[in-house]
Amino acid sequence: MTRRRRFLTWTATFAALVLMFAVVITTGAGRGSASAGPGVTSATQTPSTTADATPTTTPTTEQWRGYWVDSFNEGIFSPDEVSQVVADARAVGANALVVQVARWFDCFCDDAAYPRSDFVEPGYDPLEEVVDQAHAAGLEVHAWVNSTTLWSSSTAPTSPDHVYNTHGFSASGADRWLNKRSDGTEQVGTMTYADPANPAVVDYVTAGVRSIVEHYDVDGVNLDYIRYPDHSTGDYVNDWGYSETSLARFAAETGRTDVPAPSDQQFSDWRRAQVTNLVRSVYDAMNDVDAGDRLSVNAVTNGDGPQTLGGWEATRPYRGVLQDWKGWLSEGIVDTVMTMNYKEESSADQARRFDEWNAAAVEYRAGRQVVAGPGLYLNDVAQSVAQAQRALASGVDGWNGYSYANATRAAADSGGDVALQRSERAALTSALRSGVFAEDAAVPAMPWKASADQG
Repeated sequence: MTRRRRFLTWTATFAALVLMFAVVITTGAGRGSASAGPGVTSATQTPSTTADATPTTTPTTEQWRGYWVDSFNEGIFSPDEVSQVVADARAVGANALVVQVARWFDCFCDDAAYPRSDFVEPGYDPLEEVVDQAHAAGLEVHAWVNSTTLWSSSTAPTSPDHVYNTHGFSASGADRWLNKRSDGTEQVGTMTYADPANPAVVDYVTAGVRSIVEHYDVDGVNLDYIRYPDHSTGDYVNDWGYSETSLARFAAETGRTDVPAPSDQQFSDWRRAQVTNLVRSVYDAMNDVDAGDRLSVNAVTNGDGPQTLGGWEATRPYRGVLQDWKGWLSEGIVDTVMTMNYKEESSADQARRFDEWNAAAVEYRAGRQVVAGPGLYLNDVAQSVAQAQRALASGVDGWNGYSYANATRAAADSGGDVALQRSERAALTSALRSGVFAEDAAVPAMPWKASADQG
């Protein structure tokens, strides 16, 4: 967050406290008064579970607790939806929200290098609204940014400045930012991807993140799709990275004149390094703006864990999508890894994999932080509670549920039934709050930010 925004926030908070104190002195309002406070239900806000008032003391336990709040479902499309999210987060004992604001090289905001999203109502800034309401309730806000999903729609974005219109199918050479598969494919369904091996893509994404951190009082940025695409011929090979720019750079840096196969070790290592370079660029840019902000990344955990396969380099994240999140932790270019540990608890194999990836994340932590991100949409309430208990017992630094909208399999299978989604979320809230989240917790501090030993 910028110093100016911090000052404004502190000033507004102090003024609010003075006003509240004056009201108490004047009216004698106390615990039994009818004056409204945070989390109180209004005519436009019906929390799934009524939240207690904002804690007046800082929790002694440090443990990340949050939701991924996507931009495909109810959550950020109006101030009332944001109020609902904030109330539900408070009710479950969350201390952070990871809110999707940059989805397809656009932004659910007004003031960023990315063009404003076509899916936002005129005159409304979702990110600003989330920051204002969440901070007032004591919640951190982390801007969820899709790094390489360029565009996915049957119609082009309306902004002439969107990179799909300027660097998509109409462009050529280095100006064509599209990732390409070895068979020539540049689009899967309606989805196109940006190539992280194109230096212009790295610069653009870095500038986009920087602009969000500069212009909004966010507490951090959460990078998603920070990897090569899926849709390859095998689970342990990646077929992408065959754009003209990518192949030319690989040839120039290695001296090779052939077109490498997807399974080529040198080419795989080189492509993996391109993703790492993007992470490093974003981390450095964020540190330039505000070294106190947190960079988190969404880490793939597909397939068996490294314990079963014989090591990290044999896993699907490392080989299948060329994402070296273990290396990012070791280098110190991320603050938090959030494992997308989406496993069905009813399957013995998937339950084993869930535990393996939690253990691996703890092993690879390297002095930073790792958060378990269970797939709530794959499980019922009891199964998600069981996963939360085992994850936290493994030693991870917290829990981030995917997703806020679909907190159970029944919610995910409802076809967008908002009433059912809310009732399922309330059931999960009650179960977590009565057990594993019974006590409030604070977002874990980042001591390396103060010491600057790494990063």
